[in-house]
Amino acid sequence: MADLFETDDEKARAANPPVTEAAPLAARMRPQSLDEVIGQTHLLGEGKPLRLAFQSGKPHSMIFWGPPGVGKTTLARLSATAFECEFIALSAVFSGVKDIRAAVDQARENQARGKQTILFVDEIHRFNKSQQDALLPYAESGLVTFIGATTENPSFEVNSALLSRAQVYVLKPLTAEELKQLLRRTQERALGHLAIDDLAVDTIVGYADGDARRLLNLLEQCNTAAVSAGVERIDADFIQNALTLNSRRFDKGGDNFYDQISALHKSVRGSNPDAALYWLCRMLDGGADPRYLARRIIRMAWEDIGLADPRAAQVVNAAAETYERLGSPEGELALAQAVIYLAVAAKSNAGYMAYNEAMAFVKQDKSREVPVHLRNAPTKLMKELGYGHAYRYAHDEPHAYAAGETYLPEDMAEPGWYRPVPRGLELKIGEKLAQLKKWDEEAGKNG
Repeated sequence: MADLFETDDEKARAANPPVTEAAPLAARMRPQSLDEVIGQTHLLGEGKPLRLAFQSGKPHSMIFWGPPGVGKTTLARLSATAFECEFIALSAVFSGVKDIRAAVDQARENQARGKQTILFVDEIHRFNKSQQDALLPYAESGLVTFIGATTENPSFEVNSALLSRAQVYVLKPLTAEELKQLLRRTQERALGHLAIDDLAVDTIVGYADGDARRLLNLLEQCNTAAVSAGVERIDADFIQNALTLNSRRFDKGGDNFYDQISALHKSVRGSNPDAALYWLCRMLDGGADPRYLARRIIRMAWEDIGLADPRAAQVVNAAAETYERLGSPEGELALAQAVIYLAVAAKSNAGYMAYNEAMAFVKQDKSREVPVHLRNAPTKLMKELGYGHAYRYAHDEPHAYAAGETYLPEDMAEPGWYRPVPRGLELKIGEKLAQLKKWDEEAGKNG
């Protein structure tokens, strides 16, 4: 029963167990109090939501959503100290319902000793529906306070019932200045013997890309390489030669992936070639499949340029074929050229909107009969039934247009779905349609 008389320091150590000098640098530099946390000022600044929640001393279920290395696990551990709770941590990658039950049994024992329990599930999005459902009754009853961490949008990856019982806190990547602050602190506390010049600092911060854990791992690699080389001062050249620097943060199947695709598409639609190139290169640099990007670029041509510039579809199809022939990296230039072309091309979504309106109408409409004069008449019987009778062959008419003719079902008014924009080729298309409408009116056709 000694746990009933734990001091505050002992409680803190339970949630944030001490690490040895042999532990990874990231573990040694993990903050031990809220004031040591770098970043997330929108949540942890004075008067901000998460700081107020911690200061209240009243635990509540929450989900920390943000990219890797921004402090999700750290905040979960610190919450146990702030709320004076036992801390049980599970990883959704390695745990299942059996582990949840074991954690619940431990929580019951804690409750019997008068202690509340925080159940932390890292990467909660990796749990399937049944595993997430298994958490619900215990979170609802108050046996455990649930805290989840996820890099994916919880709106899509967390069950709505569980999501409705938790406050979602969105964590952001660390800024360059915040990463430099962490770097300086690390030098003071753990790497005092290692000097790093300003350009080297900028290089490390750039490759950390908002991820504190990555920054600390890079620093640890720098230190190991420096010790091996017998140097006490490192510069940018040393970093480039000594380290294997990976691509920027990029999750090819996650929320960040679709955010960048969205940014690329909207930059093309917004006629900004530089922005479109930036997002294309970001995705290529991050490891996105160029073939996938080619498919998305083809879609952009049909959705946002359409008939305002029919050459756009030819350009993007040629770019996709070029990539198939050349591969990376040569073929990526063709994709870049296609993106530039789409960005500067005349824009029209008239065809896209017309298709959507027509499809929506057909889905909710009845099955209308094909007008008799438009029906095919390959047999004598069909001809006797009037199929194709009184059909006017457009090529035999003035201007190759059968003015006043109808082509829709007899009881259907002209819907006017396709409305060409006054840009690019559609400017000419609009003028032609206006002329055809005028001839129809002269022939006495009703709209």
